Amino acid sequence: MKIWIKYIIGIVLGIGLANVLPLGSKSAQDGLDFIVEMVIRFGRYPLIPLLFFSISTACYKLRDEKLMMKTGIWTFLTIILSTALLVALGLLAAIIIKLPRIPMTIESSSEIPAINIQSIIRQLFPYTGFHSLLSDNFLLPCFIFAGLVGSGANDDKHAAAPAVAVFDSITRVAYIVMSFFTELLAIGMIALSCRWTIGFITLRKTGLYGQLLVLLLVLLVLLAFVVYPLIIRILCGESHPFRVIYASAAPIMAAFISGESNMTLPLLIRHGNESLGIRHRVNGVTYPLFSIFARGGAALVSSVCFIVILRSYSMLEIKMSAIIWIGFWSFLLSFLLGEHPAGGTFLLLTVLCIKYGGGYEAGYLLLREAAPVLGCFAAAFDALTAMTGSYIVAARTDSIERQELRKFI
Repeated sequence: MKIWIKYIIGIVLGIGLANVLPLGSKSAQDGLDFIVEMVIRFGRYPLIPLLFFSISTACYKLRDEKLMMKTGIWTFLTIILSTALLVALGLLAAIIIKLPRIPMTIESSSEIPAINIQSIIRQLFPYTGFHSLLSDNFLLPCFIFAGLVGSGANDDKHAAAPAVAVFDSITRVAYIVMSFFTELLAIGMIALSCRWTIGFITLRKTGLYGQLLVLLLVLLVLLAFVVYPLIIRILCGESHPFRVIYASAAPIMAAFISGESNMTLPLLIRHGNESLGIRHRVNGVTYPLFSIFARGGAALVSSVCFIVILRSYSMLEIKMSAIIWIGFWSFLLSFLLGEHPAGGTFLLLTVLCIKYGGGYEAGYLLLREAAPVLGCFAAAFDALTAMTGSYIVAARTDSIERQELRKFI
């Protein structure tokens, strides 16, 4: 049975349980939250071992085949342009479609989150390289260490040959373990879907965010079935671009239900390899980089939400200078969300409000109730972008072994 079918079954069962089981009590809610946390831990459990050995061997192969520079350029160019596209699409939609105002609130937040650039830089180079493997959220330190190991091994191939063989073998074993976990995650979808449904029902009762969520859903469908297929057809010469969208089904579902980019990453890697046929030398580096840096979904959702906040505070037309400001900072700050696999969208919105000033510092509180669902939409955008972007990079570097559609997992 295809993975996406298993996930759909799990999601449907979770929705049914949310509407049947008496989950209104605090003890029941605490129990569900605990199960959800364990599911997310389960989904992320095999990630770091897989990434370290996989990135090391991929970087070794890329350097050996003199594809390191070309792959890096295409990867980061795709990340930057896709983020800019998502921000522009979000701003254009929010400007054209005037969403309803959200009633003002007098509540305040005692703890204001922020993006600490110094902390991010410190994490990149801990006191020991092995400490980079202990980070459970921020994957970039692990990527840097693994990349250095793989690239360095290429300087003396004779001496490194035994280590490369061992790393390649461990990569295959780690991949098998990861595949096992992604299969079992279908059961976890029941709990994730149950919690998501309960939160959505609660949010729907407020009657405040319905049109905002519909707009985000329309943008997601537009990207998946119009924009990205067209880009794939132009850049990759792919006569059947919807193959990529089909391969993205399970990762998008997992991202949308969990709102977790790190939990979705193993699914992206597996579908990129087994469904799209992306070779390991590219598959091993592009998906982690997209997961860390390509947070255009968070930038899109934050841009749309900030426009809603501005209109909720004032009846005046939004100036072009403000629109450019929103787009610029949403785009720029999205690249700093790598240490926030979940919750990065609301953090970005908070930083935008505080940075914009002028009495809008607490504007993010208008959307605090909707933050989990907004994060789920952002994660779905990012999963779709990672799958599409990695396919583009693989196509431009001749790193695809085309698979038949019936063999897609």
